[in-house]
This record gives sequence, structure tokens and C-alpha cells, in this order.
Amino acid sequence: MDRRKFLAASTTLVAAPLAAPSIASAQTSFNWKMTNAYGPGSPFYVEGPGSPTDFCKKVAEMSDGRLNIQHFAAGELIPALEGFDAVRGGAVEMNAANAYFWAGKIPAAQYFTTVPFGMNFQGMNAWLYHGGGMELWDELYDPLGLKALPMGNTGVQMTGWFRNPIESVADFKDLKMRIPGLAGKVYAALGVDVKLLPGGEIFPALERGVIDAAEFVGPYQDRRLGLQNAAKYYYTTGWHEPSNVTELLMNKAAWASLPADLQAIVKSAAMACNLESHTWCEANNAAALKDLVENEGVIASTLPDAVVAELKAVTDKVLAEFAAGDPATQKVHDAFMAFKAEHSSWAAVSEKPLYSI
Repeated sequence: MDRRKFLAASTTLVAAPLAAPSIASAQTSFNWKMTNAYGPGSPFYVEGPGSPTDFCKKVAEMSDGRLNIQHFAAGELIPALEGFDAVRGGAVEMNAANAYFWAGKIPAAQYFTTVPFGMNFQGMNAWLYHGGGMELWDELYDPLGLKALPMGNTGVQMTGWFRNPIESVADFKDLKMRIPGLAGKVYAALGVDVKLLPGGEIFPALERGVIDAAEFVGPYQDRRLGLQNAAKYYYTTGWHEPSNVTELLMNKAAWASLPADLQAIVKSAAMACNLESHTWCEANNAAALKDLVENEGVIASTLPDAVVAELKAVTDKVLAEFAAGDPATQKVHDAFMAFKAEHSSWAAVSEKPLYSI
């Protein structure tokens, strides 16, 4: 063998072992755990199309088993609302919930679930994916070692269930109501005694009179909890939650450990569930509401215009004061409202005329 051939052969022999580690890395398997703020069997929030368990299945299939995520509903591994600390501490890699549950830890996180009189499904996702919302979410969570993605959306929610009719704003005073998020601050300003309860605790509290009213999601999920058996007045406008984002919360170090292709799979699966969960809600709520009214004696109606007008005025005041109390919240608030104004100008041309037909 001459010198050139020897050097070529030597280079080939040396190069082969060097390539092996990168190949092995690309094929490394990951076994993660996901906790959830909602109880076993919950439609949308745990099981069904676009749910967290569906997300886990999608990721396993798309990654050909390289990323396997074991899902635990509320109470199966940790209590319902302890997912934030579990992910941050590294006890689990993922949690499914709503960012407004972490209001006591990160006030601005609430804007990434829903904002009273805010944006609908289209607007919220336009802001998150294309209007700078995701970048702000990353900026907010990054110092805490966390990464979040939208993984679901209920669309417009019902105002809630009331044991007695709401005819004026005065009827809210001293009312004990389960209501999370920024809407809770608005209700509190009107004299409501606001309660934060996990979904599984709503029915017994409403049935026993521990609370007088409760907001959960919409007809399909509310019926499953049996809320129609504890209260009969069911109101709508969707003022408090014109959309509601399911948060996929991840430990940042765990996220960074994934190869680029697995990160892309997680992002794609989360986006797929975001769409699929919303369309599932849209497909099922109409029949559920009809059943509640026709067969369960539910009195479904819209909040009086004067009540909604007062809620809007109080919301504007409460949100302005809330944002002013924290620089990070003010930054997110201003960005959200600026995008909402721009999106609303388009919706006034596109959506509003269509709905007015």
C-alpha cells in the first residue's frame, strides 16, 4: 500500500468511531413524567382528542418511542395544583394545567391563560404564535428554569352556574363563587367572595352551599361534573374567559436535554392538540347545552346588558391597577392589549359582519 492509500484508510478507520457518539445521541430514549391539575377521566383536560394523554400518545408515535411520557392525573402522583413546583424542582418533567393557577407565584402568568374581555381562540393563538406572546412567556418563565407551550384551548367559556338569578350587579355582593384568574379580581371588586377550587371539588362545594356560584368550562364538561344538580341558573357571555389556554409546562433543563428533532416533535404535538381540543369542544357543547335545558331543567340565559357593561368598566379599572403593580405584568399587559386592539380591528371587518347575518 502506498503512502496516500495508507493515509486514506487510516482516516476512514479513525472517523468511524468518532461518528458513533452523535449517532447514539440521536437515538437516545427519554422516559418522562407528566402531572396534571385535573382529575382522572376528565374530558379535554385529561382524556380524549387533543387532551394531555392524547399529547403523550402523539409524542410517542411521532418519535417512534424515543420520548415516552407517563401521565398522572391529579392525585395520582401529586395534588392537583402542585405541578408548578414539581416541574420547577425537577421531580417531573412536565405538567398540564392553566397558567393562571400560578398567579401567586407569577402574576403575569395569568395573561397566558385568558384575560377578561380579551381575545378569542383565533386572537389568542395569533398573539402567542405570531404576535410576540410566546417570546414574552419564555421571558417570564426562563429565570425560573421553566418552558411553556400552549397545548389546548376550550374556546369561549360559560359565565357559570348560580343558585339564584343574576338581575343586577348588586346580586354579586357577598356571593361566594369559585372563579380563578383575573376574572376573580373583577368579581372581588364587586364584592364577591372568590374561591379557588380544583375541578373535582366544585360540585360538592356548590351542592352543600359552601359556594353560591361556580364557573368551570362549558356545557359538556360542566354536565359531567353534575353542576346542573347543584344550581339551575346557567349564564353566558364569555366575558371572563373568551378563550382558555391549556399550558404544557416543562422543566427547562429537561427540555434542553432533548435533541432538536424531539423538541420539534413536542412543539408539533402540542400545536396539534391545541387545535384538536378546541374543535372537540366546538363539536360537543351544542348538544350538551340542549340536553341540559331540555332534560335537566337548566335555565340558560345571557347576563343582562347592564351587568355586562358594569363588568367591562370594572375590568378595565382592575386590570390597569393590577398591571401597574409589577413591571413584568405591565409589560405583558401592554403587549397583550396592543395586539388585541390590532386584532379587533381586523375582526370588526372579518368576523363581526359574518356573525351579524
